[in-house]
Amino acid sequence: MTTQTASPPPSVARTATRPRVFLTILHLAALGVIGALVIGVVAALFGTGVGLLFAFGIGVVFLVGLVYALFGIAWFEVVRVRGLYDLDVPDLTLRRRLAPGFGGWIRQIGRQSIDGRMWRALANFAIACVLGAVVIRLFWGLVRSAIYAFTPLFTSGEIDAPFGTTIAAGWAPVLGIVGVAASLAGMIGLALLHRVIARGLIVPSRAAELTEKVRTTSAQREGAVRAADVERTRIERDLHDGVQPRLVSVGMTLGLAQQKIDDDPAAAKELISEAHTSTKAAITELRQLARGIHASVLDDRGLDAALSALASRSHIPVHLDVRMNGRCSRDAEAAVYFSIAESLTNAAKHSRASECRVVVRVRDGGTLWARVEDNGIGGAQVQPGGGLDGISNRVLAAGGTFRIDSPQGGPTSLEASVPCAS
Repeated sequence: MTTQTASPPPSVARTATRPRVFLTILHLAALGVIGALVIGVVAALFGTGVGLLFAFGIGVVFLVGLVYALFGIAWFEVVRVRGLYDLDVPDLTLRRRLAPGFGGWIRQIGRQSIDGRMWRALANFAIACVLGAVVIRLFWGLVRSAIYAFTPLFTSGEIDAPFGTTIAAGWAPVLGIVGVAASLAGMIGLALLHRVIARGLIVPSRAAELTEKVRTTSAQREGAVRAADVERTRIERDLHDGVQPRLVSVGMTLGLAQQKIDDDPAAAKELISEAHTSTKAAITELRQLARGIHASVLDDRGLDAALSALASRSHIPVHLDVRMNGRCSRDAEAAVYFSIAESLTNAAKHSRASECRVVVRVRDGGTLWARVEDNGIGGAQVQPGGGLDGISNRVLAAGGTFRIDSPQGGPTSLEASVPCAS
């Protein structure tokens, strides 16, 4: 049996050789100063929220603010540790909203309040604040020890020493040197201890990374299967309710024309003309159905051109604002394109909107982001097997996130974010 030992990431290796002790001491000293204030604010939010929880629910507002404050502190701590030790650690992000509306937002807050990674970052922040307070005390001990070292230059009698004792001025330099060495050793030791604790709490373990990767892959696979199933159902419905009856009607009309062509050529000619019109309509419906399965212009000319063609066919005016530098992956562009297409279709059919706005950007970090907003009546919900469910699953299958906000009375806004390299 052979075993393989994983080598540490380059960032961790760099950390081992460049601990950045002096910079860590400065970080700890700063946290020692502001830590008490931050912890005091957090405690005040918690106490006020719990105290006012039964006063018409006012305390809920403070508790929600507390969750966001804790997330902000944890995000800062992750960024601080990553920059301090040059670690390869992803940003801390808010938990994704899984359902639309107010209920979905409340559940998102609840899931965020029990996020393990956020609490590990908060624990690291609290420990760093405590270590910082000790570092400040050691710094003042260093200053006093340095003063002791030069005391014989100013006096020859006895001087006050630590712990309420007195010593001869001649022994002060010895006390000062020992104090300086002990203070420096203490600060360096605390800096190294902080590095060990921070790496243990902030850097995800290999097992956690693999677990998260498996969870994400499983979610993407499930989304892809559901998106394919919803798309298949839509195609079947469109064929059964649209094209198929029309083609049956064309066949029946041509049959009637065949019967009348000898006895009543004029009526037969009219029936053939009707069948011709229905055939062209069926071809148009088939073309639209094919476009819903695959947009060739998307592959040929890119997302900007495909969305321009989509907006020109929309039944309601669309204000299009697309700013992209280059192309993203085919899957990412397809997910965003069909999300926007379904949103515009829903706006035209159900929302009674008079206009719609589409914004597309490539954000920092290589994420393709799109937002569709209409001024309709709102009330849109994700129904299993519906168009919004198809959007959600298609975006999830591409490794992205999906959010819809559609209160009663409007407006309706939909946001999709997909990694460009998905």
